Amino acid sequence: MFSELKEKKRKLAVIGLGYVGLPIALAFAKKLSVVGFDINNDRVDLMKKKVDPSNELPSSAFDGCDILFTSKLEDLKDANFFVVAVPTPVDKHASPNLKPLISASETVGKVLKKGDYVVYESTVYPGCTEDDCVPILEKHSGLKAYSDFKVGYSPERINPGDKKHTLEKITKVIAGNDDEALEVIAKVYELIIDAGVHRATSIKVAEAAKVIENTQRDLNIALMNELSKIFDKIGINTFDVLEAAGTKWNFLKFEPGLVGGHCIGVDPYYLTYKAEELGYHPQVILSGRNINDTMSGHIAKVIVQKLAKLKKDISESKVLVLGATFKEDVSDIRNSKVVDLIKELVSFGVDITTVDPHASEKEFYEEYKLNLQKSIPNKDYDAIVFAVPHKEFLEKDPSYFKNLGNELTLFVDIKGKLRSNFEGLNYWSL
Repeated sequence: MFSELKEKKRKLAVIGLGYVGLPIALAFAKKLSVVGFDINNDRVDLMKKKVDPSNELPSSAFDGCDILFTSKLEDLKDANFFVVAVPTPVDKHASPNLKPLISASETVGKVLKKGDYVVYESTVYPGCTEDDCVPILEKHSGLKAYSDFKVGYSPERINPGDKKHTLEKITKVIAGNDDEALEVIAKVYELIIDAGVHRATSIKVAEAAKVIENTQRDLNIALMNELSKIFDKIGINTFDVLEAAGTKWNFLKFEPGLVGGHCIGVDPYYLTYKAEELGYHPQVILSGRNINDTMSGHIAKVIVQKLAKLKKDISESKVLVLGATFKEDVSDIRNSKVVDLIKELVSFGVDITTVDPHASEKEFYEEYKLNLQKSIPNKDYDAIVFAVPHKEFLEKDPSYFKNLGNELTLFVDIKGKLRSNFEGLNYWSL
């Protein structure tokens, strides 16, 4: 399989061309013949024009690539090595939503042939690949797993907005259903991963490794968020405390903040779901999730309380929210906790203006039924909330934001990025 892929006698297909799948597809396409498959025709049309719908990659990333972008099942029939990179979100009850993964497995199953390989990159709970996905592949292909086709798992480690830790520079965890599968899959990925690969002892181990990466981060951020509540009551700035504590060589430099997106705020629920299924109720993980999920409400209440202390009429207060995406310098609005903050403030009767230079106004309204603007339309705001520290905001002179308010304007700097610029003013951060 490996030599035939390398000689372009066989093709590799990537199923799902989002912020994970597209970089992988393009990286492979510089070495192999690739079919990039996505069910969204609009996205496929953009990629054919060398446009990344996720706004992560420049058009030059498409240069020199042997790739066919398609939404047609027929085009997958020539592929023999399939990489599944579809999203794995949670539903409104915080339970795993495997619909995209099941659909992708059905798609691959319909074109699967003897001798083919299927590798999953989507974040799942331990056991999902073998217990949930493989039976679907067997059902739709009529083949027997492990003897007729091989299966592997290699969890994605893409970090949106990060131009330093790119795909090629991050060690890739690899797992296969047997030693033969492991070696073939490892060799294929070694073609594009400069940092090398780590061969996991089993698919379940690789699945677990992925899901605890973000669970660990989630818990550490939850600790920082809880500390921020305590330090606020004491009357000291959390970021000043962290700066001092960070002088010790082994202090872990996590910070408080809103935890949204489709990784840290989602992945822990996949692990807790599996734990509950096995009869164990996880306490620490769910406690951390609860803290992080309720931070938007906490911040909104602090803003309202501080506006009231400034003798502001809450129902007539104008608040400018800067940033709406789930993290800085990305356009992705999925599971943005800024939305929860906005909705909480609106429930108090506050007049909200939301500005984000990266997010799409159309997508934001379609997803959340909230208005979004690209630039700041007015002045004289009662509160200015730095919700997402996009570089466009950080690059502006502090006087710019001061001129948008008045002597009683409340400046809320959630992640403490501008705290040295608003001394002597009504300033608050986590």
